[in-house]
This record gives sequence, C-alpha cells and structure tokens, in this order.
Amino acid sequence: MDTELALYTFGTGDNFHLQDYLGVHRVDNASKETYVFRVWAPNAQEVSLIGDFTNWTANPIAMKKHEAGVWEITTELAKEGDLYKYLVKRQGGQLVEKIDPVAFLFEARPGTGAVVKTLPDKKWHDGLWMGRRKRFGFKERPVNIYEVHANSWKKDHEGKPYDMSRLKDELIPYLKKMHYTHVELLPVMAHPLDMSWGYQLMGYFAFESTFGSPEAFQDFVEACHLNNIGVIVDWVPGHFTQNDDALAYYDGTPTFEYQDHHRAHNYGWGALNFDLGKNQVQSFLISSALFWLETYHIDGIRVDAVSNMLYLDYDQGPWTPNKHGGNQNLEGIAFLQRLTQVIKERHPDIMMIAEESSSATPITSPIEEGGLGFDYKWNMGWMNDILRFYAEDPYYRQFDFNLLTFSFIYCFNERYILPFSHDEVVHGKKSMMHKMWGDRYNQFAGLRNLYTYQICHPGKKLLFMGSEFGQFLEWKFNDQLEWHNLEDPFNAKMQLFTADLNRFYKEHNMLWQNDETYGGIDIIDADNKEESVLSFCRINNKGELLLCVFNMTPVERPNFTIGVPVAGIYEEVINTEMESYGGVWKEHNPNTRTVKGNWKDYKRTLSFTLPALGASIWKIKRRQKD
Repeated sequence: MDTELALYTFGTGDNFHLQDYLGVHRVDNASKETYVFRVWAPNAQEVSLIGDFTNWTANPIAMKKHEAGVWEITTELAKEGDLYKYLVKRQGGQLVEKIDPVAFLFEARPGTGAVVKTLPDKKWHDGLWMGRRKRFGFKERPVNIYEVHANSWKKDHEGKPYDMSRLKDELIPYLKKMHYTHVELLPVMAHPLDMSWGYQLMGYFAFESTFGSPEAFQDFVEACHLNNIGVIVDWVPGHFTQNDDALAYYDGTPTFEYQDHHRAHNYGWGALNFDLGKNQVQSFLISSALFWLETYHIDGIRVDAVSNMLYLDYDQGPWTPNKHGGNQNLEGIAFLQRLTQVIKERHPDIMMIAEESSSATPITSPIEEGGLGFDYKWNMGWMNDILRFYAEDPYYRQFDFNLLTFSFIYCFNERYILPFSHDEVVHGKKSMMHKMWGDRYNQFAGLRNLYTYQICHPGKKLLFMGSEFGQFLEWKFNDQLEWHNLEDPFNAKMQLFTADLNRFYKEHNMLWQNDETYGGIDIIDADNKEESVLSFCRINNKGELLLCVFNMTPVERPNFTIGVPVAGIYEEVINTEMESYGGVWKEHNPNTRTVKGNWKDYKRTLSFTLPALGASIWKIKRRQKD
C-alpha cells in the first residue's frame, strides 16, 4: 500500500494493516541503514524523535506533520535495537515523552522505550496444522482450553517467570500430557504492571518483553501447532492503561479515548476507554487483531470485557446516554460487528470469543440478524450457577436443583464456552478445589464430578491453570502455581483424572460433534430433585450415544434405575470414584444389559450402582433388539 493510500484509509477507518505505515520501518538504502518513523498525533504542536541515537532529549530530531495529523521523519542515525520515544509538545505547551503506539517490542520494565525492531519473515513449518484448521474449522471439533497466565505458571530458581523458550520446552509437553486441545494466554501484549494480569495494555502490537522476543513467541506458537495444540490470546480493545507516557491523551487532547469525559474514563478499572466510533481508532484496533493472527499464526482471540463496550452504564461512575437516551454504546456495537466481519472475511477459520456476561445483546448471532458475529460467548450464567450448586451442602441441593439444570433451557441460544477461568480463583473466591463442599476427600470427589459435568454439558471447555490438579490456594499472579501440591496423593490422582477425562473428551465425538443443537443431547431425567441425580445422553451425528449420570449427594445408590433410548449391553467407561482417581471403587460397574420396561417415555431401563458424589458414564458395547 502506498503512503497516500495508507494515510487516506487510516482516516476512513479502512487501513487494517496500520503497522505497515505507522511506526518505524527500514528504508531501502544501499549506503546506510535508514529508517522512517511515523506517529499519529493530530493536535500536537510539535513532535520530535528521541532515543539512544539522539542522546535522548539532548539532540531531538524534529518531525514533519502530514495531513491527517501524522508526523514523519527519515533518519540514518537510528540502528536496529536502538531505543526510542516521541517527544510530544501537547496543546498547552507541555512536553511529554510518549511511546510508539505501534511498536513491535519495548525495553524491559520499568522502562517504556520502544525498540527499533524489524520483524524478519519467518519460514513457518506448521502448514499441516494450518491446512487442517482451514479444512475442518473448530465447531464440530473438540475444544478444551487450558488458560495460562504466563507470568505465574512456573518461575525459575531466581523467581523470574519462564520466557517463551522455557514455556515451549515445558508447557507444551504438559499440555500434551494433559490432553488439552488449546492453550489460551492472558494478554501477552506489552503492559506496564503485572498486577493488572496484563489486561491494561500499553502496546497493541508489541509482544511483552518479559517473555522474550517476538521471534520466540512465533516459535512457541509453531511448536504448539506441531504438537496439535491451538493457541488463543486474550485481547483488550475496550480500554487501555492511563499511564501518561502511553496512549493516554497522546497529543494533549482526546486522541484514542472518547471526547466525553465520562465515556473516556473507566472508573472501576482505573483505565481509559477507546473511542470506538473514531475511524482512526477502528483502523488501529482491527489492525492490531489481524497483526496477532497473521504475524503469529494465532488460532483465536478472546475479546475481553465486551460488556464494557456494549453498555454505557456498565462502569461504576456517571454515564452519558446515547443519542436515543438509552444505555447501549452504539459505536461499540458497530465496532464489534465490523471487527468480526473483517476478521471472518479474511480468516474464517479463526475462533472469535467474547467474554460477556449479559444477555441483552446477541453475541454469536450473525450480524445481518442483529448479532455481533462472534463464534463463542463465555457462559457466565452457567458458571455462576454451577459453582454455587457445588459449594452447597448436598442436603439442600434438592431445593436448588434448578441451578444444575437451568442451562438446558438456554444452552443453544448462543454458542458457548463453559469457563472456569482465572476470575473465579482470586479475590477471596477460593480455588476450584476449595470451593467444593465437605472435607478434603469430598472436595476432590465433588471436583471430579464437576469437571465431568463440564465435559459432558454442551459447549466448549476452559479451565484455568492449577485447577486441573486441585490446587488448594487461590491463584497468585506474582508467584508460580503450587506445584508442590502434587506430592500429595489426592492432588496427583486429581491430575491423573483430569488428564484421563480430557483424553476421553477428545476420543468421543458424542461430546463435541453435535454441540450446538438439541439434536446432540437427550435429557433423560432433570427432575430427580429428591435424590439429586441428573441423567442425559450426548449423541453424535451417527446417533451413537454416551449415557451420563451424576449423583450430587454423598449417598451410594445400589440398583439405581433409569430409562435409556437404546437397548443393548452397556459398559461403564468413566467412574469418578475409582481408587486410581482418589475414590474408593476398585472396579467399574459390570457390563449391564437393558431390561424391557416403561420408564417415563422410554421402553427399556438400565440398572447399576451409582457412586456416592460420583459421575458415571456409559457406552453401548453391543446394541440389541428389544
């Protein structure tokens, strides 16, 4: 794209590779290393380039202003690896050192200087993965996501977080061992403070230098793909850090943020909200999303805090109604629709995920039907109901059984991911294991039951790191996981159970092939409140089924009988109370033949022993005629 067209489409909101125009780029020059620098600061009085090559503010290089507020300078002073910033003279005369908004890398914290960085063209070796992704997509494939905060998964002996090279060597084998299909990384874009978990971004094109180089991240993604693991990254287009040297009031006036003070300021998070209706901001953000997808071969983006972009009154502070007097952020809705449309036109095999908690706006419906066009929405309602139910004393569960079953009414209104995420194991909410009812034995029994219910329930799956082995303590962003917990047999057996359950999920397409309609589930009994037992079948496209039965009380039920849709000999393939998983059962239920007899709408029944506080999954070993 030539300079004039790049500048024009930036102003119209149609430049979706903005990083190829703004920022720093090497210029062909046979005699000397030469770079052109460009930055958007439309209302600045002056902008100068400073860095290692100018002795910082000692010899600033004045930049020239183009139309549309872009400042530019070409220089032979800079070289690869130098640090630089822009010295912006704001409206009012204040001089402020500002970051390059489209830098690919920043220096190590606490510094915020951008690095003169040319990304080399990588020769990728993941063509087989990319081809399969394009051919098969993800909707009728297993999706079981391990959510990772790279800063706290593991630390080295000096207490430093693993960089991408170490994560490639240790995290990827762990993902394979645990049979996850995808890894989701909390923001790996540049951020100034770990306390934000990465969610208050500074660099929307910059890989966080704490974790190494951009090339190391490319190698990590490639290695994931070579091991049949997809990579999803969290991305935050709604708000950004209000640090004065970053995007905030870049030229002294609202540049990236809203003009309206209330809409610009996110009081609850201490951040600033992007002006999603501004053409240049749309170019900036959509370019950022495509940059991560294309430069790093990312398989999916989870868009964080979508509610904050949809509703003007979502924040804690005062708010300004829209032009119709309502609370909908009309610009935010239009932006999200455009975002998904642009990405899906270019990369239909990319997974677009919305973290959104309300039900007022359709998230996964097509844009032409008034939806936002996402592939998946986090099912926050399911998560809240289920965690409340499993924390409850089993005696009272009969009175709150609807917490367990209510999701069956709406589970296909949207396409959902069932998340047990980082947000559920912080701020006094307790770890997943510690949320469970009872003593230590029953807590692990409840956790095995819960994870089995998540795997069997329609929807894709997500679990935050540490939860897979039942870590007792809450997640701490500044420390590694409690890996020493695995010295305890309960934790070690819990980890084994999660790995076996994940493998079972991948191997049984009844659990994911027909995941978006009621054709994929036959609810046998959702009304057995007195015994607190739930039963249903999951069904694939060939009509093959898995029978899933959940006992929500610590009472073993011998000769438990339910109706089933198919006659035959059934084999128990999962029993969460096996001794190898931390339970007390030494052997599975024996293979069991159905018996003719009316049970609700069914013409045959199956009887077996239902383990206390356990889940039992059955597969048809041999079909028979009635």
